[in-house]
Amino acid sequence: MNGKDIRLSRIFHPETKRACLVPLDHGVTMGPIEGIRNIWPLIEQVVAGGADGIVLHKGYLNKVKSQIPGTRSSGYILHLSASTLLSKDSSHKVMVGSVEEAIKMGADAVSIHVNLGTEHEADMIQQFGAVSKACLEWGMPLLAMMYSKKEPVSGADLAHAVRLAEELGADIVKVEYPGSEEQMENLMGGVDIPVVVAGGSLTGTKDVLSMINESLLAGASGVAIGRNVFQSGNPEMTMRIISSLVHGTLTYQECLFEFRKMEDRGYVTR
Repeated sequence: MNGKDIRLSRIFHPETKRACLVPLDHGVTMGPIEGIRNIWPLIEQVVAGGADGIVLHKGYLNKVKSQIPGTRSSGYILHLSASTLLSKDSSHKVMVGSVEEAIKMGADAVSIHVNLGTEHEADMIQQFGAVSKACLEWGMPLLAMMYSKKEPVSGADLAHAVRLAEELGADIVKVEYPGSEEQMENLMGGVDIPVVVAGGSLTGTKDVLSMINESLLAGASGVAIGRNVFQSGNPEMTMRIISSLVHGTLTYQECLFEFRKMEDRGYVTR
């Protein structure tokens, strides 16, 4: 096994070859929004719920070991891209970290965010190439979070985004759900690296479970869900249900049943 394989084995389940990722990088973009005001109890909860990988910016990743001893059961991914909603162009992501920093912090992978169809697309693609080169040199897996900002977003646009990610050296690609199982199958037909589906804005656990189920049936390798976990009202239990669906320990119908029980007991707010 090379360096990338060893690190990827800490993120992907050894039997299912799937992963439940939880991006917790939203504070840079949005500030201390609901659910992430206190990050440390949240990380403990999602790890307990079965998260396979957690995406953090370097300020938090550098403190994980001291703040939460014993969290090695999840992999950690250093996010290298940033922008804020305070900007006139929040779609323009810039580099704020490096692969070398990720190595020093013990990260299992790095991630970048690329917005296609924007004024600064070329800059972000160039940054992608530079990060990919460093990842190859250091044996560091690269998660590419690919978005199309064309309106409306089409399945073809998303398929283009994942293909670009693979061709530029990504090891994992995160992409929005294209809207149906059929479109997801079409997207999967053009890429040979693991695809994880983004959770997007807060929609509610039942809708997310349906999306996850259809994505897995179409061949996706997992999910990358942030707000629909940490703003659910009970991150640990929500994560546990999502992980059970992704790794096949519960069926889709069983997961829906478990979620309804949580609702009945007042354990979730959405």
